[in-house]
Amino acid sequence: MHIGLVVNSSWNALNFRKSLIAHFIRDGHSVTIVAPDDGYSQELINLGCCFQPLRISNKGTNPLEDIWLLRQLFSIYKKFRFDVVLHYTIKPNIYGSLAAKLINVPCINNVTGLGTVFIHNNLSSRVAHWLYKLAFKFPKVVFFQNPDDKELFESRKLVSASITDLVPGSGIDTELFKLSSNALGCQSSCFTFLMVARLLFDKGIVEYVDAIRLLRKRGIKAKFQVLGKVELQKGLGVTPDMVLEWQNEGLIEYLGAVSDVRPIVEAAHCVVLPSYREGTPRSLLEAASLSKPLVATNVPGCTETVLDGYNGFLCEVRNAEDLADKMWKMYTLTPEKLKEMGHNSRKLVEEKFDMRIVITKYENAIYDKILL
Repeated sequence: MHIGLVVNSSWNALNFRKSLIAHFIRDGHSVTIVAPDDGYSQELINLGCCFQPLRISNKGTNPLEDIWLLRQLFSIYKKFRFDVVLHYTIKPNIYGSLAAKLINVPCINNVTGLGTVFIHNNLSSRVAHWLYKLAFKFPKVVFFQNPDDKELFESRKLVSASITDLVPGSGIDTELFKLSSNALGCQSSCFTFLMVARLLFDKGIVEYVDAIRLLRKRGIKAKFQVLGKVELQKGLGVTPDMVLEWQNEGLIEYLGAVSDVRPIVEAAHCVVLPSYREGTPRSLLEAASLSKPLVATNVPGCTETVLDGYNGFLCEVRNAEDLADKMWKMYTLTPEKLKEMGHNSRKLVEEKFDMRIVITKYENAIYDKILL
């Protein structure tokens, strides 16, 4: 088969879909990645893929840009004549589905998260709802990464329940994300909290900083780190000046963005994500696979990866005081209890989020819905 994989960045394809891509190639299929070239296309080519550049404005709402995206996708699908196209992220899901329908190419969509259009209620949100309802008539299967998102789409009549299914996020390579033998030796003697996320307001970065202020007033002796890319599009992310101000205030240690998070996560005692809503948060899954206890918000996506009291604690969304309370609770646990929670995190990933589960889901969808 010739499989097209369409996503909003080549970085996303490499970091979240690498195992699935490699599996298809090992099975003898041809894979073409259709995505913007943001510096990672050569690594995808090195896996054995073809790469087709795509121009896409991820956060833009200009209808002319979206019409141009639809025309690009139509031309690409016509050129390659894929046997099946796998869509990820909002705009590829919508406009890719429409393009696939125009030339009668079967497609499978994956709703990796709802994004800001479902958090906010405005004109963009209403337009997005209409576009989803139109485009999601055509895929053979629409995967969701948590049951809350699936139920929301079905209840709002955005997709037929007959074509929906669940996958456990993008899946984790549990051998790659496995605590190394010297991990305890590299852990700081000072208790370290780590937030791993793009620096978007909707990821809860401000609540994290406000919680740190409250914990400092309590006299906590801990280190607070932030790892992730500064995002400046459409005012959705914090500015570099804000990050610098927090550093100068002594609240956080900003680590920037890295290609391999494992050494940094291994050195932390607890990973925190106060997000407003998620699909299935990759940062929490990676941390859990590395046997870390977690603190996250009681929202869709996070509640699948953090079982309160089992492998971490859940806090109220947009509530810095409650976040601070849960972080303090984690800080005051005994070393034995921290280790137990970390062990539970790893167990949860092995049982529910291993990449082999995702691969099997896609294989079954292609065989049952497209080849038969």
